Amino acid sequence: MLIVVAGSTGLIGRALVSELRAAGHKVRRLVRREPAAEDEYFWDPPSGIMAEDVFDGVEAVVNLCGSSVQGRWNAARKRQIRDSRIEPARLLAGAVAKYGVPTLLNASSVSFYGDTGDAPADEDSGRGEGFLAQMVVDWEAATSAASDAGSRVALLRTGLVLAPDCGLLSTLRPMVRFGLGGRLGDGGQYVAWISLTDQVAAIRFLLDHGEVGGPVNLVAPGPVTNAELTEALGRAMDRRVVLTVPEPVVRLVLGESADELALISLRITPRVLGESGYAFRHTDFAAALAEAL
Repeated sequence: MLIVVAGSTGLIGRALVSELRAAGHKVRRLVRREPAAEDEYFWDPPSGIMAEDVFDGVEAVVNLCGSSVQGRWNAARKRQIRDSRIEPARLLAGAVAKYGVPTLLNASSVSFYGDTGDAPADEDSGRGEGFLAQMVVDWEAATSAASDAGSRVALLRTGLVLAPDCGLLSTLRPMVRFGLGGRLGDGGQYVAWISLTDQVAAIRFLLDHGEVGGPVNLVAPGPVTNAELTEALGRAMDRRVVLTVPEPVVRLVLGESADELALISLRITPRVLGESGYAFRHTDFAAALAEAL
């Protein structure tokens, strides 16, 4: 296949491009600087600018654009989080519709579901509340031009990708390293996770399975609690984890984002992937985390 990838310099994008090429696919990468290689094509989502010939003969577009949501939020940061996702999605969906590209795989997030508590949620579950949940709703809606034109659109609702500097791990690892790590709050909140290997393999699976569209939860079958995650992280880093970080302290450090990033419970299951026949490489969290680190 000839595939356009946006967000190819990120953690998932780099791994995906490497795997696609190893499998014999051809990749065109969208970049926001002067192209420095034959496979690079310039684009600028805020300005709506894109190289005109990038979609010639393309069979699929994979959009992985989006800045990190970690850290404290203010109005400017929240605007950046939204704009870095919605503007590229809208521009690419319009191009997919205009040039008749058959498939668009667009990044998304399990934050769509909001706080699920102890109740499992799958792709049929409704949307949640909060800034991130609304952002995901708008992010996914930005792809409507592609689906309205008859292209297949799969929305990649991703959880915590297991890599050293990704998501919640980027916050917890330094704390654990210096003996300050511990469960956040009561530690009972669920974390939806996926190994980087499965994240890339699942995207490749969806590229090959044209019958699968709509929301797809890219998470492993067994979500873990924050307490289990922290304990496994301590073992993997050979550090004792005995502290508990009270909820007020988490909120003091992270501000508004605490309740949507660290204290939220996301007990999400991958029903669509399972029903479609995808076989996960990693289903044991502790083993997957140790391998990732």
